[in-house]
Amino acid sequence: MARELSRFCGEFLEKPDGRMVETVVRVVDVYAYRLEEGRPRFLLLRRAPGVSYAGQWRMIGGKIRRGEAAWQTALREIEEETGQQPRRLWVVPSLNAFYEWQHDRVNLIPAFAAELTDDPVLNDEHDAFAWLDEEEAVARLPWPEQQRLLRLTARLLRQGLPPEIFVFECENAQ
Repeated sequence: MARELSRFCGEFLEKPDGRMVETVVRVVDVYAYRLEEGRPRFLLLRRAPGVSYAGQWRMIGGKIRRGEAAWQTALREIEEETGQQPRRLWVVPSLNAFYEWQHDRVNLIPAFAAELTDDPVLNDEHDAFAWLDEEEAVARLPWPEQQRLLRLTARLLRQGLPPEIFVFECENAQ
């Protein structure tokens, strides 16, 4: 099939060194929320003009730096994108996974949830924010895996969080 496709496209699509598809962990997703009358409202940020994914509503996320643990990246990105430290940070017990055909790689993305207390102070990557209920947030997220993970986060909040998924909890966070 690949050979047929390569002849059709006029180029050879096979990898010359015979390598397999690469699997990488290079970014994190953070599903930020605040509780209003016991119900979660999810924070989505709209990407500003001139940046990747311009105009899209997205959750907090970013690249893992060399020597940084994924949970440390989550904390750093929360502060960079909202100006806040979370009251709680916990692991969503699933991964966002997708295939990038341009790089022939599978991305495995650790997912976290963070309880915030205040509105974000936007950085230059974003031009708007919204606190949304589960259905409104899912409707704005462009990718099925992001939608699935937001729903999982909401379900875990409704059911109660097992202590082993907490990275930390701080009553005095701002």
